[in-house]
Amino acid sequence: MVKWTDFERATIQDIFSKIDYEVVGPAAFSRCLIVYPWTQRYFGGFGNLYNAAAITSNPKVAAHGKVVIVGLEKAVKNMDDIKTTYKDLSVLHSEKLQVDPDNFNLLADCLTVVVAGQMGAAFTPEVHAAFQKFLAVVVASLRKQYY
Repeated sequence: MVKWTDFERATIQDIFSKIDYEVVGPAAFSRCLIVYPWTQRYFGGFGNLYNAAAITSNPKVAAHGKVVIVGLEKAVKNMDDIKTTYKDLSVLHSEKLQVDPDNFNLLADCLTVVVAGQMGAAFTPEVHAAFQKFLAVVVASLRKQYY
């Protein structure tokens, strides 16, 4: 079980209360598909993903980015039991979708870049550390079924 400090809990809740899901989710997911083009192989049904402009303007990419952020909100609401919260999602990604689990880290890194850009100077090293810890727990929970 993960031990969260009061600062970490408050910081994570504060981040998610301030970010615009309609902007951050699509931006992070688009960034992941652009920076790490091999991740596109899981999204063949999304249509045109041939270049950055196509990816950033793709409504299916935007919708999935929002789904990711809404999914993270579940972890925010269940910080004391993220592994159980993501059990079914872990099974889905490992057994049905067969997603390479390293892609969760890539998306988490892209999300960090986007959130940092949105928060600006408020994304201090202490806030960054709390956010990275949160994302590390989420990624570990999603990878759980792979072991």
